Amino acid sequence: MGFKYKIYDQSKAYYLTFTVVGWIDIFSRKIYKDIIIDSLKYCQQNKALNIFAYVIMTNHLHLLINCDEKNLSDIIRDFKKFTSKKIIATIKTEKESRREWMLNLFSFEATKHSRNKNFQFWIQESHPVEIYSNKFITQKVNYIHNNPVKAGIVEKPEEYLYSSARNYADMESMIEVVKLNL
Repeated sequence: MGFKYKIYDQSKAYYLTFTVVGWIDIFSRKIYKDIIIDSLKYCQQNKALNIFAYVIMTNHLHLLINCDEKNLSDIIRDFKKFTSKKIIATIKTEKESRREWMLNLFSFEATKHSRNKNFQFWIQESHPVEIYSNKFITQKVNYIHNNPVKAGIVEKPEEYLYSSARNYADMESMIEVVKLNL
């Protein structure tokens, strides 16, 4: 019997990965990363989302999150739906050299799933993994923060602007997070 990635307890903290279909490096552009940042802030302010750690890479993002008051699965669904629509609309209206290529790929990916209409931006699965121990929390936060270092983008985790490593280093950051005592 296989393990199914699913949020079983809506009140627990989870480690998630949201991946762009085709591993398209869309978040190499600031405008698209800012859509993610603004959407995460909205979820914090209006949906009681707690963010403990995050990083936005060029084609995916990692989050360590929970929600005490609402259904976490619903927040994730709404976040992915809103960001995908907003990013597709932005691709269509902003100056984007990769417009045709990206829209064609997002359109093609939509044909693979009956739930989609015109475009699919995110891979369907987020692979939620429930946080079950302090050791696991530390491991996941370190993994999240070291992602840009492993990718060769920065030398130190706190140098990367779109990561909670800056929060943990007591530096100015894009999003406020609930800092964990690691």
